[in-house]
Amino acid sequence: MSEALAEADKAVLDLVEVAPGSTPPVCRIMDYGKYRYQQSKKLNAAKRSSAVVHVKEIRVRPKTEEHDLQVKLRHIQRFLEQNNKVKITMMFRGREIVYADKGKALMDDIWERLKDASVIDQPPKREGRNIIMVISPRK
Repeated sequence: MSEALAEADKAVLDLVEVAPGSTPPVCRIMDYGKYRYQQSKKLNAAKRSSAVVHVKEIRVRPKTEEHDLQVKLRHIQRFLEQNNKVKITMMFRGREIVYADKGKALMDDIWERLKDASVIDQPPKREGRNIIMVISPRK
């Protein structure tokens, strides 16, 4: 160990322990600052190359008219083309929750219109006063 430290001092470098768990411990003579810099560059490159997936939300109501629904479908199509997931939330107010089956039918209709461009991640599921469905773009 002392010989390795002397060699590192002679080369004006650092003695870095690579595998501390092995017997004997494995060490390397290197410039530790440069090594840390290269590691951070690799980490930043990995972050840059990884794809960030955003979840966009579209809210509809059971009484949403056909034209408004078509506008919302165009927005969903645009989000899917940008490789974003889309969370479609059907909101019920007051006594509308009595017509949850009508809302479920509307969610199924939305899915039928979008199934050629998307894959369903979470089928329509009722959560309190909402029905939620999550879709993602087709690969």
